[in-house]
Amino acid sequence: MKVLLLTPDLPYPSESGAAIRNLGIIRGLSAAGHRLTLLSFAGQKPAPESNPLFEFCDAVESAPLPKHGKRKRILKLLASSQADMAFRLASAEFTRILRRLLQNHAFDLIQFSGLELGCCLPLIQERKKGAKVVYDALNAEAELQRVVAQVDREDARRLPAALYSSMQSARLARFERGICCGVDGIIAVSETDREFLQAHGGAPAFVLPNGITAAEYEPPADAAREPCQLVFSGKMDYRPNVDAVEWFHSAVFPRVQEKFPQARLVIVGRNPHRRLDQLAADESAQVTGWVESVQPFLHRATIYIAPLRMGSGTRLKILQAMAAGCAVVSTSIGAAGLNDDALGALAIADDAAAFARAINALLQDESRRRELGKMAQERVSRHYDWSALMPRLLRAYAELNLG
Repeated sequence: MKVLLLTPDLPYPSESGAAIRNLGIIRGLSAAGHRLTLLSFAGQKPAPESNPLFEFCDAVESAPLPKHGKRKRILKLLASSQADMAFRLASAEFTRILRRLLQNHAFDLIQFSGLELGCCLPLIQERKKGAKVVYDALNAEAELQRVVAQVDREDARRLPAALYSSMQSARLARFERGICCGVDGIIAVSETDREFLQAHGGAPAFVLPNGITAAEYEPPADAAREPCQLVFSGKMDYRPNVDAVEWFHSAVFPRVQEKFPQARLVIVGRNPHRRLDQLAADESAQVTGWVESVQPFLHRATIYIAPLRMGSGTRLKILQAMAAGCAVVSTSIGAAGLNDDALGALAIADDAAAFARAINALLQDESRRRELGKMAQERVSRHYDWSALMPRLLRAYAELNLG
């Protein structure tokens, strides 16, 4: 079939969870014999000679990210009843390219990734020419904002952010409902997200967890893990990640250092929020900023931590750490979306004292760390490698009479 994919950022290089997911889908659909056209936002146009997307797609189109500054977005939010995500990626150039593609081609499937691209749905509905339209929901966004507001209210310094999220949650619910009712199918990243999205009463929803190419994360034979090194990774201006690191550093890390004063905390990821400046000033912590590859940090980690208190879906960061053979300590929210077999390869703890105890126990027990790391590698390959996930996506398409 002929497929048009709309993504919020260029899937390669893969610098976000959405990009990693979309690259896996693109590779899988191409391998299954489907013809792909990709339209993405990109800082600069990709070069055919150096970007593998051109191997998988018949055409790769891009538009620059729209410049909606924070002040402009807040003013628009106050002056309207729309959710911020309803206009965050509104772009005249993206719309122009999309209109041209829809006019010049007849697609069997049009799939857009993430709620922010829901702004394109009216144009898609107008010009789809019989194509099926599928929304790949990276999060159940209204529920995510509700939980974010609930957590932020616990800290007086974050009350403005909590107010913003409370306002957003109600508006997002309306926007999300309209999207779910305006498409032919919904793809959710977890069963929990599927239930939230299905509650809008719209199109049928299917589950396709986030996935990875597990072999890309396997440690080299000469890899050596640093002693007492705790690693977290992710986009570090994303509120759930910032909250996770702040909570860990203030409530959990001191309990670890009581028993292991040599313990180090390494935060890997681009765009560190200014709230993380206090971590950068801590000699026992490192905030890397952007790195070319997360793999070397995972291969050196003694323990990978996922102290998330908000968020939804299946955490790619945990899948990457598992594939890299890390022993992982996570909250229940951090591990949400994983099946029972994969959960059995993690240590789960939800309050600060329990999280610290789990880390300390693993720091004292190298054989248990090795055991968890080996189990994690086996189970992520079994359940979350794209070779295991693509048949699920193709079955979902078949139920929508696509193939």
